[in-house]
Amino acid sequence: MTATTTARASGAARAPRRRRTPPPVLARRAGAYAAGAAVLVFSVFPVYWMVATAFKPVGEIFSKDVRLFPGSLTLEHFDRVINGELIPGVNFWEFLGNSLLVTLGSVAAGALLSLLAAVAVARFRFKMRTAFIMVLMVIQMVPCEALIISIFINFRRLQDASGVQMLGNLTGILIVYTAFSLPITIMMLRGFVAAVPRELEEAAAIDGAGPWTVFWRILMPLVAPGLVAASIFAFITAWNEFIVALTFLGRSTEEYTLPLTLSYYFGRFGTEWGAIMAASTLLTLPVMAFFLFVQRRMVSGLTMGAVKG
Repeated sequence: MTATTTARASGAARAPRRRRTPPPVLARRAGAYAAGAAVLVFSVFPVYWMVATAFKPVGEIFSKDVRLFPGSLTLEHFDRVINGELIPGVNFWEFLGNSLLVTLGSVAAGALLSLLAAVAVARFRFKMRTAFIMVLMVIQMVPCEALIISIFINFRRLQDASGVQMLGNLTGILIVYTAFSLPITIMMLRGFVAAVPRELEEAAAIDGAGPWTVFWRILMPLVAPGLVAASIFAFITAWNEFIVALTFLGRSTEEYTLPLTLSYYFGRFGTEWGAIMAASTLLTLPVMAFFLFVQRRMVSGLTMGAVKG
């Protein structure tokens, strides 16, 4: 017992000491942390200034004495946005309902169509497959403003030919938002689908699972993180869109979405910065809520699928 204890003590004494980090490495790390903090402040400060301005009184907003923190808090700008009527007969809650309807509808339709297309591109071999992928990549580089005129003309002809009213209501912009999100979401989901081993699907098929069972019980949980990421992109794109909504809705003010209402605070004789900041703050909250809601699904989706029986 004494010899063993002595050997252990001598072994512990000969154990190498923990090396200290050289000063140059510490300096580089400190510089990297400082750069990251600077980027964080540069990114977060505009958001903070928007929220702070929304709670400032009008006199303080236009004061030459710029303050980082509001001297006094007020809710008059939020009351102006929520309870005021920019357009006769239409209030904030109707604008919010229109935005939610169009955005959630385009997200749901885009997620379903992009997932099916991603499975087809990643799993099957067909003619013009490479050309189809190249077209998706090219379409992503084309801005929306370059396509709006041709899309508007096509939708107007569709109305004249079939009698379906696509202009002046939410159906038209829902279709356009879904189409705009498909190229990028298909490319995002294609990588997730291709990363799923085929052996999992083959094992399920051997056990008697049909194609739809394999799709919903095996493939869907494994690509859930990619589906959530694609949904976040589609949600932000549709929620903040302005040009298509303004072009398609025109004078149908009862169908306006929230981004269109911001333009009403820019008047001929001045700009209501307090109301603009309050409306922008309210416009940001649903995006943050949606991200926080799907973030839990994104993390839980990583542990679902074949790992959990």
